[in-house]
Amino acid sequence: MEKTSGIGSLKGIGAKTEQLFHNIGVYTIGDILLYYPKNYDQMPPITPLAEIPALLKSAGDDENLSLPRVKAVPEAKDRSVTVAIAARIDKTPFVRAARNMQVTSVALQEQNVKADLVWFRMPYLKNTLKTGAWFVFLGKIAPKGKSFHMEQPQIFTPEKYQSMQNCLWPCYALTAGLGKNKISQTVRQVLDGLDLSVDYLPEEIRQKHGLAEYNYAMENIHFPESAYALEQARKRLIFDEFFQFILSAGMQKEQMEEVVNDFDFLPLEREGLWTEQVMDSLPYKLTEAQKRTLQEIRKDLRGRKVMQRLVQGDVGSGKTIVAFLSMLDAAQSGYQSALMAPTEVLAMQHYQNFTELCERYDLHIPLILLTGSLTAKEKRRAYERMQLYPNAMVVGTHALIQDRAMYDNLALVVTDEQHRFGVKQRESLFQKGSQPHVLVMSATPIPRTLAIILYGDLDISVIDEVPAKRLPVKSCVVGKAARNTSYEFLKKEIAKGHQAYVICPLVEESEGLKAENVTDYAEKLKQELSAQIVVECMHGKMKSGRKNLIMEQFARNEIQVLVSTTVIEVGVNVPNATVMMIEDAQRFGLAQLHQLRGRVGRGQAQSYCIMINTTDSDKAKKRLEILNQSNDGFFIAAEDLKLRGPGDFFGIRQSGLFEFKLGDIYQNADLLKLASEEAHMILEEDRKLEAEEHQKIREQIGYYLNCQSEIVNL
Repeated sequence: MEKTSGIGSLKGIGAKTEQLFHNIGVYTIGDILLYYPKNYDQMPPITPLAEIPALLKSAGDDENLSLPRVKAVPEAKDRSVTVAIAARIDKTPFVRAARNMQVTSVALQEQNVKADLVWFRMPYLKNTLKTGAWFVFLGKIAPKGKSFHMEQPQIFTPEKYQSMQNCLWPCYALTAGLGKNKISQTVRQVLDGLDLSVDYLPEEIRQKHGLAEYNYAMENIHFPESAYALEQARKRLIFDEFFQFILSAGMQKEQMEEVVNDFDFLPLEREGLWTEQVMDSLPYKLTEAQKRTLQEIRKDLRGRKVMQRLVQGDVGSGKTIVAFLSMLDAAQSGYQSALMAPTEVLAMQHYQNFTELCERYDLHIPLILLTGSLTAKEKRRAYERMQLYPNAMVVGTHALIQDRAMYDNLALVVTDEQHRFGVKQRESLFQKGSQPHVLVMSATPIPRTLAIILYGDLDISVIDEVPAKRLPVKSCVVGKAARNTSYEFLKKEIAKGHQAYVICPLVEESEGLKAENVTDYAEKLKQELSAQIVVECMHGKMKSGRKNLIMEQFARNEIQVLVSTTVIEVGVNVPNATVMMIEDAQRFGLAQLHQLRGRVGRGQAQSYCIMINTTDSDKAKKRLEILNQSNDGFFIAAEDLKLRGPGDFFGIRQSGLFEFKLGDIYQNADLLKLASEEAHMILEEDRKLEAEEHQKIREQIGYYLNCQSEIVNL
């Protein structure tokens, strides 16, 4: 068994199941090991049958269970609770025929409390459930008439159940047709079949930082023997993620420093440069930070080495115009440039903005759009134009780095929202040209101490000013009781001709998580708001074409309220939107909340951000209050970092920054710094990891980069 072998080579996985694994991004045997559980279940404590009425009453009083629902739900479902009941079988199970199947039932009683347990198509249980024996029944129980009802409960002996109570059971992200048992069985098969005893990480590093061995970590991230074992597994694997990322970035920087700039850009002193003309004609003045950043970029383009630069700017700081002017510099010098956006919605918006700028300033520059949803004919035409025009501006998504996308004269590559692209993907675009200059942009506010670590292979420019005319967004944090008031405020803003976003953390109702979801919330708003107000929902599970259509309709004000997940957080620009309302705001990281807030306040009118905190936690209130104090993303990020620390395993993540599956740069900042120190010590000794003692590390980095090379066609 090899990590690089296809997942279909495993026993019990046929062509259909193999495709289901592909649907969740698992292609190889190694991929399944990296498909970490999203959470863990523990067996509930055993509850005496006599205590069930009190348990159900307390569940019914839970404020989280009593939120208004849009759909009518049977009372029994609303009040059901998953419990483990220990009971003695006093009566022989009864088996009867019903609707072409056999139904087995057992009647339990303790004091005055009765419960009926029912199983379908399991008549053999009559012989299993012996009279006088004790069993533990695990399932959902709900009131039914004067007694209680439980369907299809799992059955355990008391001894077996008690032995399982200290275990943590993995919960994986699922897809239709692929259940948790199949994923667990596949992971178990791989863990048993692969030899994970060889650890690439030097023992001295493991000992120095108290890191578990790799095989122990991989076993206990999937099937933890205890909470402590899970903690140690996560610590080791998060360290690995950071360590491998920093090493690969450092090695790439080493390679890039050897690359000489062969492009011949026009001298800055030359008269009639398009960039200068456009800057002088803009209806607003560039900020000093924008001018400084553009000067650094243009100096790099004409320097001795190929540019590798990050432009880090807060939401609304004007990074896009800096990118356009840089690409304009390339076009006038006779070179192609490419801008890669993380979503089709954003790529289309950049393309439209660039088209308007070229028309407004009479710039005859070929503009090409290339995204995954284009028809075969449209893609073929785009490929032809990329070969035909040596100074074209190409805008697109990951489609820009597909094999068929060939450039004629690529000199400048711009990636928007850098953390959305892996090191390998950035390298793939770099290799499309004759080692072009690379400019990466990010609106994610990261404290400078962490940015230097994470962007170690790049020079950094910071746009730390916001255009003077932009009004700061007014923010407030409110509780659930203010929902109706918030709805009234939405109505008033829409009556003025404006629009609103409403953000929910979930796509649809989740049994294991009590939080607002996009699907139900959109229906609820349609009832709360007037019939004249068009409400639509959008989320990441939708097809690209559908998402693009919804965003186009929202941009044209054909939709007044857009209920969405955080899929809209990156770069979408609708100046007419003045309200951002965020449900369950405490579930998001502050940097992410700040980016969401940045989707409004882009027009002339005053804009507002309403964050609804649905918890009574003092810690959550303290975190959210930071957003009330400042509109400065870098201040917010720094304050968020101070409030964090080791924290909860499954605490708030910053929208999956970079390509880390487990690590969070805020929550695990201490491990990030340790990994950075160790990686740089190794690179100082051996920049290319050529020494014999670094062979295992070199092989692991090669495997890591191969894992990052998977391209998702957006």
